[in-house]
Amino acid sequence: MKPSLIFYAVARAALVGWCRVYHRLTVEGKDNVPTEGPYILAPVHRSIVDTFAVAVVTKRRLRYMGKEELWKVRWFGRIIDALGAFPVHRDATDREAFRRCVAVIDGGEPLVLFPEGTRRSGPTVTDLREGAAYLAARTDVPIVPVGIGGSEMALPKGTRFPRPVKIHLVVGEPQTVKVAAERSGGRGSGRRADRLSRRELHEATERLRAELQTLFDEARARAAR
Repeated sequence: MKPSLIFYAVARAALVGWCRVYHRLTVEGKDNVPTEGPYILAPVHRSIVDTFAVAVVTKRRLRYMGKEELWKVRWFGRIIDALGAFPVHRDATDREAFRRCVAVIDGGEPLVLFPEGTRRSGPTVTDLREGAAYLAARTDVPIVPVGIGGSEMALPKGTRFPRPVKIHLVVGEPQTVKVAAERSGGRGSGRRADRLSRRELHEATERLRAELQTLFDEARARAAR
């Protein structure tokens, strides 16, 4: 095992262990997570804790995008490199960020994308960004939706230390983004949809939103017990 993967395994074990003890972290639906090959893990996002909590769903290294500024301190950059993060410049275009994500998927690794784009607040999942659906269509990989309940109460925006609130994750079944056959290139070509229609993109994003809402509702209810 590469040193970075060893570091990730140790860091993951520590973070997940802490979440299990301090937040009584539980998860259901882990069987829905692919055991090999790339996929997009798409959780709801209510707290920084979500970034650590989702690591419970798989022992494989998860990859995340991070602001390039985080790498300015060399030692810290090495740590988050080992934890699976990769830098994207604050002023980077969507195309540049997309290329970085494609590279991760082409490397066979799971990629975490928060479809809401940023931390939101409240019980409603709305206004998803279309990047997850577009990336899934272009790379022919599934989207695995995840509802996370309790994390907003555990570490709301503006607080420095997490509260001992129960967190529960519900992993949904993988979703695929269907593209019209006449515009698909197939897995062998490396890209399925050079021109994904706006209607297809909207419909795929709405399906993801509806599933995330269902999973989020269930996760919140379980976390409150």
